[in-house]
Amino acid sequence: MNEKIAVIGGGPAGIIAAGTIGSRGKDVTLIEKNEKLGKKLFITGKGRCNITNAAPIDELFDYINTNKNFLYSSLYTFTNDNIIELLENFGLKTKVERGNRVFPASDKSSDVIKALEKFLKKNNVRIMLNSKVDSIVYRKKNKSFVITIGEKDHEFDKVVIATGGVSYPTTGSTGDGFTFAKRMGHNIIPLKPSLVPIEIDAEWIKDLQGVSLKNVNLSAYSGKKLLKEEFGEMIFTHHGISGPIVLSISNGINKYINKDLRMEIDFKPALSIEKLNNRLLRDFEQYSNKQLKNALNDLLPQKLIPWVIKLSHTDPEKTVNQITKEERMNLINIIKGFPLKFKKFRPIEEAIVTSGGVSTKEINPSTMESKLVPNLYFVGEVIDVDALTGGYNLQIAYSTGYLAGISI
Repeated sequence: MNEKIAVIGGGPAGIIAAGTIGSRGKDVTLIEKNEKLGKKLFITGKGRCNITNAAPIDELFDYINTNKNFLYSSLYTFTNDNIIELLENFGLKTKVERGNRVFPASDKSSDVIKALEKFLKKNNVRIMLNSKVDSIVYRKKNKSFVITIGEKDHEFDKVVIATGGVSYPTTGSTGDGFTFAKRMGHNIIPLKPSLVPIEIDAEWIKDLQGVSLKNVNLSAYSGKKLLKEEFGEMIFTHHGISGPIVLSISNGINKYINKDLRMEIDFKPALSIEKLNNRLLRDFEQYSNKQLKNALNDLLPQKLIPWVIKLSHTDPEKTVNQITKEERMNLINIIKGFPLKFKKFRPIEEAIVTSGGVSTKEINPSTMESKLVPNLYFVGEVIDVDALTGGYNLQIAYSTGYLAGISI
């Protein structure tokens, strides 16, 4: 008798798992609560879909923050080259951009989803849309499952949970998988936001809303201890800060939120204090008769200038030729270390990825099967694994999905 297998969740992990199971001639049903597959995938990469990262597979582990060792089997079994090849076999052309980020050549995430749908169709995957799973009951006697959708029960021999985390709940990631896992005896590592904007405790933060910065260095400290630093782009928001380096920093400090967290921005990391001093001297010579508040436009964005001056305790009305060496050095110290007091992370619903989830100690890393419940598998973000931005989290989804798919 042919086993009946259910994959719950039509995101990247669930799609790869279901398609892989189907490719082996097995009877598989993909159950998705939304009206279409890949809803969260659709919005990734600002609608372009950062499919994966093209760096050598061993380098990918450097960008995984939680339980990287657990992922060795899955990432080496189904690599970044494998997902690119799979998608290209179903008509998707790809390109590699800065930071080895892989995107569809069309810049349309919808084209990635179309290729994945072709993958499912070729492998005879039965798809149930608009089907919210209300409960999963494990039958210990015959090691099978009853999945309830609405008022109807469906029996399956094996189940793959690929329901994602709790970030972006409008895409269907509402934590269902954690509820199912817990009811079947699994421990859930506490959920935290990962890759999330940060709120800053400062009255002036609203004045900087919309200021975008490139080639800056952001550092995070707990007391005097440097926790993490990132170089690149960021933006000030109504509540605080966001952008690539902020999201990466958030992933490294979410375990220290009650430990005197603070941050600093170096607006000119390419310049040493000595070189920045020489640069200021040249600017001051050029604008010697201007007030200080009007003499820094060549160096800093307009909206930043009043706050850099204020935090350096210098009189903005002073003409440049009246600025003392001490005042100039105070300005330099703020430009090289603009202080930000951590307030809190934005809500987990706004995070790109959920940190925490089903404990990896209770999952076989070679198969993705539960160690507690036979014939139950976990893949993707529902597991306590997470990585930085750049395509790494999606690669984890594909790889764990594939490993479960070949193990069932």
